[in-house]
Amino acid sequence: MVGSKKQETSSNVPSTDMQQRLNATVPHNMPLYLAAVWQCESTDQADRLLAGELDGYVYQRDRHPNADLFAEACQQLHQAERAAITSSGMAAISLAVLSQLQSGDHLLISNQLYGRTTLLLTSELQRLGIEHSLVDPYDLPSVRSAITPQTKMIVVETIANPLLRIVDIRGLAEIAHAADALLLVDNTFATPAICKPLTLGADLVMESVSKFMNGHGDVMLGMLAGREEHWARVEMVNAAWGFASSPLECWLACRGISTLTLRMQQASATAQAAAELLAGRKEVESVQYPGLEDHIDYALAREQFVNGFGHMVTFRLAGGRAAADKVIASGEIPFCPSLGDVSTTLSHPTSTSHRGLSEQQRVALGITEGMIRLSVGVDPTVNVLSHLEKALDQAAE
Repeated sequence: MVGSKKQETSSNVPSTDMQQRLNATVPHNMPLYLAAVWQCESTDQADRLLAGELDGYVYQRDRHPNADLFAEACQQLHQAERAAITSSGMAAISLAVLSQLQSGDHLLISNQLYGRTTLLLTSELQRLGIEHSLVDPYDLPSVRSAITPQTKMIVVETIANPLLRIVDIRGLAEIAHAADALLLVDNTFATPAICKPLTLGADLVMESVSKFMNGHGDVMLGMLAGREEHWARVEMVNAAWGFASSPLECWLACRGISTLTLRMQQASATAQAAAELLAGRKEVESVQYPGLEDHIDYALAREQFVNGFGHMVTFRLAGGRAAADKVIASGEIPFCPSLGDVSTTLSHPTSTSHRGLSEQQRVALGITEGMIRLSVGVDPTVNVLSHLEKALDQAAE
């Protein structure tokens, strides 16, 4: 009978002795919990767990230990009261709007958001009865004048993609709060290593953790953080809409953010050097980097940022698309349609991140065929500058 009982017990479930050993000591690193479901002791316990009366785990979609640990780390990084982890950055944006808005509400949206974000917040939300207006987030009077009685949220990016403009978070927060609306900030380009929007007055902040926050190019995750007063529906919406995160991704992201500040300091220093190099090259028509003194938002960046001005540099080649193609074809720096990896990469906004915009829309924003976005990693500065110079030399031939 004993043998029969053992056969009925899964080999994946720790024995009583094993469980006692696990409870006796604490691992220095969080274990990876690849469990879709947890056992319950009784129907009463299951009922109380699912009702939120007991603290514990039942089903991975609702909650799991690796997501909880990563959420705690994100709370500390952003000095937030609450944080939720999602399967991607787009899921984090979706979680923010679906948990806070309803049909009939109105959004003010920066006219310089990532292309997929703009698609979500305009045509997709309009299908749900949520209206929107596009605004220039760097013109505070125009933002204020665009507010309506139905406006419930303003959405901006700390550092705009790809033009690297910097928003005045404090000023936008004052406008939002005067209208009883929320300010949601996409902090992906900055990360909490150089900017913490919640400390500047924002109500909600999201990150595409897949980018520099994790920094190793091996996870797809998002994060939403904010104040307790805005959290009533967040966890329910996260589970009900299926935005759940993977334990492995969360475990890897915990590893990634342990070096976030060090990586950002190195990448920012190299990005500054790269921006200065680019500014001195005849092939380059213009350079956008908040650390350059001639950047339109340099003073604001100095006020809001710590640990440098970020790892992103955008430059426009005088030779247009042909010159951009030569720089990319040189192979000196990998061409990747994303950003925030441990190694330095190039991207071409008109053929990747902003390809969904019409030519007229891109021209209005200043996004041209000759524009390249440089995502600086933690490579030695001298190596990045050398590869960049060689790529530009080939483009000049």
